[in-house]
Formats: sequence, structure tokens, C-alpha cells
Amino acid sequence: MADKHVVRFEPVGIEIEVDEDKTILRAAAEQGVMLMHGCKEGQCAACKSFVLDGEDIEHDRYSTFALPDYEKEEGYTLLCRAHAYEDLTIELLNYDEEMIRSGLPIVEAAAEVVANDAVTHDLRHLVLKLIEPTEINFFPGQYVDIKVPGTGHTRSFSMANTSSRESGQLEFVIKVYPGGVFSEFLAGRLAVGDRLELTGPFGVFTLRDAPTSDLVFLGGGAGMAPILSLLRSMAERGIERKATYYYGARSRKDLCFEDELRELEQRLPGFRYVPALSEPAEDDAWDGEVGLITDVVRRLETDAGKADAYVCGPPPMVEAALELLPALGVPDKRVFYDKFTTTGDEDQTER
Repeated sequence: MADKHVVRFEPVGIEIEVDEDKTILRAAAEQGVMLMHGCKEGQCAACKSFVLDGEDIEHDRYSTFALPDYEKEEGYTLLCRAHAYEDLTIELLNYDEEMIRSGLPIVEAAAEVVANDAVTHDLRHLVLKLIEPTEINFFPGQYVDIKVPGTGHTRSFSMANTSSRESGQLEFVIKVYPGGVFSEFLAGRLAVGDRLELTGPFGVFTLRDAPTSDLVFLGGGAGMAPILSLLRSMAERGIERKATYYYGARSRKDLCFEDELRELEQRLPGFRYVPALSEPAEDDAWDGEVGLITDVVRRLETDAGKADAYVCGPPPMVEAALELLPALGVPDKRVFYDKFTTTGDEDQTER
């Protein structure tokens, strides 16, 4: 059995016990401490922190783009890849006190496929019925890790629904990548009645309580899932904040959930759905916005200084949005994002 060590997080003053065979991030999640994180694969740097006391730390493989060698030498670490081999004190560089103590327990579950339908040429709507347990508590915007049958791999996917309490189900919108470990299984072999194993919830892409702030949602591809979950939650809770959802796609065939999003415009006062096509086909008969979604946001968001922004999608879009939104006046600390990354396999993080 692995030894345990105490890890203290500053400036919040929270202590946890960490087994040597678990990453600090995973141990924190299991103990209900919701630290900032993204990919959990050492790619995105969302969990980057600074070691104030202690030196005996080992890291699983990570990207030096997320943690350059010189930063590691200075004392920085990635909590999603770090294993503690002595007691540590760690300074959290990116944290949200509103959320840090609001973590939900991580559970392992079995589920059965009840639907696996194409919603575009490369996006599928996967619906799972929970078997054991029959319910998982999660915040809208969070995700789970799903085991890829017959392999030692897992893939991370955000829930598109808001709760499993009544239906006992989890919904996902998943992009199909040619050659992807999960994608090929999803598109070619996964059938209704099949069983999958999953673990979660994870993630901090959840709606913050700021009733006087407008909302700007910006997404693309399978980034539809967590934002749809947030919008559905707003409708269920009667949240009437002014909100705009900018969704970027190449052509009309890449759009999905259009009817529901237009219905949400009727249910949510002040909500507007703005899709944009970067490469509309000649037969699309498109009279909506055209261009990269970040260019559309730049053109239409003229007063974003009091807004909270939520960004989810492929890395190039997220990176462009993270530069754009502060330039439009959105405070850096009010930009929340979920960036899909890869670790070699094309569909490592499709959520």
C-alpha cells in the first residue's frame, strides 16, 4: 500500500492526504476539493501551481508547453501529473474560492447505451442509462472519463444534460475523429445495450453566481455539450441574465441542436443564439453571420466590460478567444474555458 503525505494548499488553508500512487489533483477531487484543472493530461496548464515547501515530487509525462523546464526548476508543478513523496505546501495560482470547497464526490459507475445517434456528419449524441449507481451528482458543465472497452485508455466527455436525478441518464455530444481510439469504437461498434464504465464528475466549467453580469458563451464542435448543459440549467432555474451564445461551424451541415437553441431563445429572456459559418457551402442558402466565430464576437460584442465569458471548443478557437475577450473588456478572471487538448491520439479530449 502506498504511503500517504499531507499536502496543504495556500492561500486557502486546505489540507488533504495524498497517496503516492495518485496525482495531487485526483486526490483532491476524491476528497471534495475542486481545484482548477482542464485536461488532466499535463497539456493545458490550468492546474499549474507553485511549490512553497517540499521537494520530493515526481511527475507523470506532461507537455513542456504547459510546464517548461525552467519553470519546473523554479518550483512550478502541474497538479494533474504530480505525485507527492513527502509533505508539501503548494500555492494555488489559479483558483476560485466560490468553487474550491464545493466539490462533489468522484464515483465509478456502469452505464448502458440507450442512444448513439449522428447529429451532424461528425458529431454524435450519446445517451447512457446509469446502472450502478443509478445516479451521479454533477454540476452542469462538468465531465466524466469513459473507459474505452478493450483498451487501457479513457476519454473525457462533458455532459450535455443538467442532472441524472430524474432520468438516470447522461447525455454527450462527441466529435468523431478518423483513427481516434474512442471515435472509431463510437461510430462503428458501440450499439444500444452495450455497457460502458465511467468515472467522475470532473471539471470547473460551471456557471458562477454573478446575477448582475451578462453572459457570453463561445463554442465550436463538441464544445456544444457543456454550454448546452449550462443553458438548459439556466432555463430550469429561471436565470434571466442577458446571454449570447456564439457557435462557430464551417458550413450548415456542422450545426446541431438548432431547434432547441431557438426554443431556448423563447424560454430565456435576453438570450440570443448566434451561429456563424466560416466556409458556407454554395447550397447552404445562409443569411446568418459569416466568418471565424471570434471575428463575429469582435464585431458584435461592443460592451463586454460587465460580462462573464465561457469558452469551450478546439484549442485554436479557445486560444483566439482568450486573447480577444480581455481586449473587449472582459476581466481575465471572468473568462472561464474548457480547452480540448491531445496527447498523441486525436480524440484524447473530445468533450
